[in-house]
Amino acid sequence: MASLESASKPKDLHISQADVLAYWNAVPATANGMLGDMLRQYPQISRIDLRGSLNFLTKLRLGKDSTERGLLDRGVDCGAGIGRVTAGFLTKLCRVVDAVEPVEKFAKVAREIILTGEGRVGEVYVVGLQDWIPDKKYDIIWNQWCLGYLTDEELKQLLTRCKAALKGGGWIVVKENISTDIEGKGIFDKEDSSVTRTDEKFQALFLEAGLVMVKTELQTSFPKKLLPVRFYALQSH
Repeated sequence: MASLESASKPKDLHISQADVLAYWNAVPATANGMLGDMLRQYPQISRIDLRGSLNFLTKLRLGKDSTERGLLDRGVDCGAGIGRVTAGFLTKLCRVVDAVEPVEKFAKVAREIILTGEGRVGEVYVVGLQDWIPDKKYDIIWNQWCLGYLTDEELKQLLTRCKAALKGGGWIVVKENISTDIEGKGIFDKEDSSVTRTDEKFQALFLEAGLVMVKTELQTSFPKKLLPVRFYALQSH
């Protein structure tokens, strides 16, 4: 009976924050640690990823008046890890970048790495996204490869809080792996206690959080063996 109950339980409800932290605390605070086998097998993956993010945001900003296409005032990197995305991308686009990272050893490295960027480090919040309450207003709230560690309900609550923290015209950007399950379901990974959602699930959760999807596209040039990665740009109604 227990196994049947476990099998029928929604994938996201298998997530354990204790297991998530145990997994990441055992990972070295390096780029190899953050990207694991993906970086070892495909050394170019980080460069392609950062370039894809820059291209996506550039296209997103084309609709802005030319006077509004300079540096963004403030951004935040959610699930920042050691600051790879923050230093490699966001600090080039924002005057100030905050970071949210629950693992203390990663946050310590992130503080050092972010300082080498072209922007300026703001606050580094050592807290899980399920508990983070934004206390500033942001032009961009970037979420990449981190939302799979939240249950559906935690994700909706996070998005609702982020929506309230957006400046006028600002965006919440989600960049996440997409499930390719043949039955159209999410995929639970017991190793790091995460769930990979379907595109349909993400879009449903965005609507439930009161967000409008203004742009979406797939990351290009990733190896075919990897799961597809999709961008979503969201704004409040």
